[in-house]
Amino acid sequence: MATIEDVREIALALPGVEERINGHTGEPAWRAVKGDIAWLRGPSARDLAQLAALDRDWPPGPVLGVRVASVEEKEALLAAEPEIFFTIPHFDGYPALLVHLEGVDRERLAEIIDDAWLVRAPVKAAKAWLAERGLE
Repeated sequence: MATIEDVREIALALPGVEERINGHTGEPAWRAVKGDIAWLRGPSARDLAQLAALDRDWPPGPVLGVRVASVEEKEALLAAEPEIFFTIPHFDGYPALLVHLEGVDRERLAEIIDDAWLVRAPVKAAKAWLAERGLE
């Protein structure tokens, strides 16, 4: 089970990532140069009503929103790992999904956050980071 502290440590270890407080929710978010990579996300009343209409519930415990490269990647992740990932109508057509932190271990969480950072990082920084890890 991953924690918010795990999110913080993983995200802040990435080049150029800063933590800020979301002005709408008061919750932490982690931002790269090109935008948010991850953010804590609680359900709004509208989210809960829409999920109830779909006969679904918001999971217990903390939930993290993360950016993904495309809607197609989002759909693939949702299909492959439904115990970790879910979405809500608010995210329809948007390349982001939700991570149930109680359903993911720290190693997988690091992969998820790293991938989100790669989507939002400057190209040069991303290439250097990948090269350092022998991944390019």
